[in-house]
Amino acid sequence: MAAAVRAIGSLGRFTAAAKYSPSLRPPPAASHRVSWARGMEHKGYACRNISTSTALQTRTHVSCDIKGDVAVVRFNTPNSKVNTLSRQLSSEFTDVMNEIWANEAVKSAVLISSKPGSFIAGADIDMIEACKTSQEVTQLSQEGQKMLEKIEQSPKPVVAAISGSCLGGGLEVAIACHYRIATKDKKTILGTPEVLLGLLPGAGATQRLPKMVGLPAAFDMMLTGRNIRADRAKKMGLVDQLVDPLGPGMKAPEARTIEYLEEVAIGFARGLANRTVSAKRAKGLIQKITDYAMALPFVRRQVYKTVENKVQKQTKGLYPAPLKIIEVVKTGLDQGHDAGYLIESQSFGQLAVTKEAKALIGLYHGQVRCKKNKFGTPQREVKTLAVLGAGLMGAGIAQVSVDKGLKTILKDTAQQGLDRGQQQVFKGLNSKVKKKSLTSFERDSILSNLTGQLDYKGFDKADMVIEAVFEDINIKHKVLKEVEAVIPAHCIFASNTSALPISQIAAVSKRPEKVIGMHYFSPVDRMQLLEIITTDKTSQDTAASAVAVGLKQGKIVIVVKDGPGFYTTRCLGPMLAEVVRVLQEGIDPKKIDAISTAFGFPVGAATLIDEVGVDVATHVAEDLGKAFGERFGGGSIELFKLMVEKGFLGRKAGKGFYVYQEGVKNRSLNSGMDEILARFKVPAKPEVCTDEDIQMRLVTRFVNEAAMCLQEGILSNPVEGDIGAVFGLGFPPCLGGPFRYADSYGAKQLVDKLRKYEAVYGSQFTPCQLLLDYANSPSKKFHQ
Repeated sequence: MAAAVRAIGSLGRFTAAAKYSPSLRPPPAASHRVSWARGMEHKGYACRNISTSTALQTRTHVSCDIKGDVAVVRFNTPNSKVNTLSRQLSSEFTDVMNEIWANEAVKSAVLISSKPGSFIAGADIDMIEACKTSQEVTQLSQEGQKMLEKIEQSPKPVVAAISGSCLGGGLEVAIACHYRIATKDKKTILGTPEVLLGLLPGAGATQRLPKMVGLPAAFDMMLTGRNIRADRAKKMGLVDQLVDPLGPGMKAPEARTIEYLEEVAIGFARGLANRTVSAKRAKGLIQKITDYAMALPFVRRQVYKTVENKVQKQTKGLYPAPLKIIEVVKTGLDQGHDAGYLIESQSFGQLAVTKEAKALIGLYHGQVRCKKNKFGTPQREVKTLAVLGAGLMGAGIAQVSVDKGLKTILKDTAQQGLDRGQQQVFKGLNSKVKKKSLTSFERDSILSNLTGQLDYKGFDKADMVIEAVFEDINIKHKVLKEVEAVIPAHCIFASNTSALPISQIAAVSKRPEKVIGMHYFSPVDRMQLLEIITTDKTSQDTAASAVAVGLKQGKIVIVVKDGPGFYTTRCLGPMLAEVVRVLQEGIDPKKIDAISTAFGFPVGAATLIDEVGVDVATHVAEDLGKAFGERFGGGSIELFKLMVEKGFLGRKAGKGFYVYQEGVKNRSLNSGMDEILARFKVPAKPEVCTDEDIQMRLVTRFVNEAAMCLQEGILSNPVEGDIGAVFGLGFPPCLGGPFRYADSYGAKQLVDKLRKYEAVYGSQFTPCQLLLDYANSPSKKFHQ
């Protein structure tokens, strides 16, 4: 499940640089501006006088000054931690470049950012969303194409000096330049994440990238949206030179590095202008052979076919952007430059108005919103965190905490469990060393902040304790009492329960205002969501601290009110009850998996139960059944109980609905389930058993429960409901979450489906009042 929903997390790449502060740089030296202006006056250029033009006085996003015969163009979007290609920045950039081209005193140019963490983090999404028609978006694309083509064809060499995020439109600017220099820094990443927003690169990258890095690498970049580090970009041919970052000095390291990068870039720009530096890269033998092969139409056709098949298999045809990217690249290579650029701009316009792009862009905005702390800054920062329970969840929480600089205590009751937990943390960090995102020294330095122990030593210094012990209210009460006896007055107690109401856990607390729920998802180091649960007694400062810790751990945080199952588990409950009923009606697990993945769920519904654990699913189903009664019925819980009795607990036990073997990819069905399914078989209802009906039975119960959570105030807004469902439960990202899906499918149509199934199965499908209200008012939408 994690691997499938993880992909959408790449949307966060646009905001990846948001945590780096821009350095304040002094204004360019006046003498440079004056000399340029004088040179232009003397030679009688029609171009505006840069030192006195109104353009300079009103320019807020782009500035320019001259270093000898090199123009240095700086991007600096005001009041933002990242630069984006907005209309304003694009317009000012165009003006500045026109002035550079008109000034004979300038022989070359350098493009650089004044923000150390961001070269350009992509196009301004609001600008695309403001367009009413696909034609307007196509026009935006064509304007960008024309501007970047002018840079590519520029008689004066243009060098991109890249530090920080260079993504989407930012990368398009960089690859239109004649030379690229990047800082060899973890913060410097290059990529084309447009596909993750349901779009494609719209300013020429579909045409430039295949020629620059080769067809296979270009497809990999554009179809995955993955980030590429500077050293890898150099090997690929995406970057020409690397600059090592500098340490601290008279200024901060980031400011010194930017100045050094600028100096180096100016040197290369001058070298390109006077022909002492060549922009042509020497290609290795393998690259030459690859290029030769890709020039053959029959080889290219094989590549297209292979890539198309892979995309169809992974996306089930539910995401139009990847297939459009293949088509656009193909057109450019087979029919030439003009045809390629035209279809790129037209496809960009067509994709921007699809419901899939709107859904994915909605998730992007939701992510940005959930990366902010709505409770403000906590009174004191959490510096020392203690985690109770070194199992899968506890060790995972410890890993994401220690990895982000929190001093972490990991406590368990048994040495064997503690050793296993510490080993899990080591393995998680060591995998980063293998991927070269950490050095072994950095890994060991991080691990030095982790203390494993069997007692409560050091808890008197803890700022927060997160318990991840077994889902049993009595055990949770026991640890809460033990912890409160040893922690300081300001310390927060958080529970990682997935379903037990926090108010029940807090019932034995002496300070319920300091008790909160922090529901992580497994595996913790890969799943992005954190669901924070507040009770009526939880203080605002406690909530602020919990959100701050979650954000520091790199999580997307939603905050919900307390209640059985909170939001995420509560939405999943009715859907899984329906899965069991479908199984009882004679549909086998493989068919259920195929039906649910065809709808867009990243993991099949039967596989999901195996992943969650049949014992956990049984426990949660019982608790929710007691709390909500008949509405949470459907399949027989006794089927789960018998599976538990026989040891069919899912993946962790090697058997559930499927048989799991190390290294075996194609799982077979567990034949031991035949007898269980036969025992609980019920007659199917043919009028509601088509593939579409089965999909809609699962989905309508999920969406109805999500709407019920909003109606009851468990959710404070639909945005967090969509984010929680997609990032925590794998609701199809292409649908944008249950609330955006209700808007696009239509509340009335959803209610009609629910009524159809209600007539057959009863109250489990009774639509909630909020859905009925929206169905009766067609103009009402969850997302306006």
